[in-house]
Amino acid sequence: MKWDISDIDSWKTDDFPLGAVIPEAGNSHYYRTGGWRSERPVRNVETCTDCLICWIDCPDTAIHVADEKIAADWLDLDHCKGCGICANECPVEAITMVPEGCELPEVR
Repeated sequence: MKWDISDIDSWKTDDFPLGAVIPEAGNSHYYRTGGWRSERPVRNVETCTDCLICWIDCPDTAIHVADEKIAADWLDLDHCKGCGICANECPVEAITMVPEGCELPEVR
C-alpha cells in the first residue's frame, strides 16, 4: 500500500492513518516492539549490584523491578529492542549483549 501524502499539510487529525498517531497516552504495553532486535541483554546476577541504573535508563521500560531490586524475571523481551543502553550504562558490567537466538543462559 502506498499513501498519497501530497496534501499532508492540510490534513486534520482524523485524516492521519491510525498507525501514524498515538491514540491515547500510556498504550505502549499493548504493542510488542522487541521483534526487530538483533541482540539481547544477558545479566550476570552474581555481579549485579541492583543499582537500578539499567532500569532508570531503559527507554522501553523493559526491565522489571521488585522490592527495589532487579526482578528475577528481569527482562521483558516483548518490549526490549536490544539497544544496549543497559549494558553500556551498567557500572559493574553485569549486563552484556549477545546475538539474538544465542542460547547462553544467564549466569547464576
